[in-house]
Amino acid sequence: KKNEPTKSFLITGEVKEEKKIKVEEFPNFRESALGDVVITNHLGEVKSQQKKLKGILLRDVLEKVEIKSESPKVLSEYYIVCKATDGYTIVYSWNEVFNNPAGESIYLVTSKEGVAAADLEESILMITPRDYKTGRRYLKGLTKIEIKRAN
Repeated sequence: KKNEPTKSFLITGEVKEEKKIKVEEFPNFRESALGDVVITNHLGEVKSQQKKLKGILLRDVLEKVEIKSESPKVLSEYYIVCKATDGYTIVYSWNEVFNNPAGESIYLVTSKEGVAAADLEESILMITPRDYKTGRRYLKGLTKIEIKRAN
């Protein structure tokens, strides 16, 4: 299936109220310079290099929704499913995003080589530059984030 560019994504699932985030809202979040990131496959082979990336933390975006939970104690049971238009899916645990240094390196790309997210061919991009195999969680065309609970 071909990856279609996106200009917004929906946060849904175990949240009190669904929220649609548009690329036009990205400037409302704190942006970080990510520099150049080498994209590698599952074998560690270089597939591409994404240059002059800037991004916003997924954590900061997810803080805009309230998770349905009876107490903070059960948040460790939640996970975050990010889906692209072509069906590619990546998963993060709640603890990984909110309770671990890994959460400081999960980004939505706001620009690449000076081109804003809204104008990128593969917009909306997600990247986790500290991963050993960066291609595993390099997602193009983010369309939905689902908050789920493991039972």
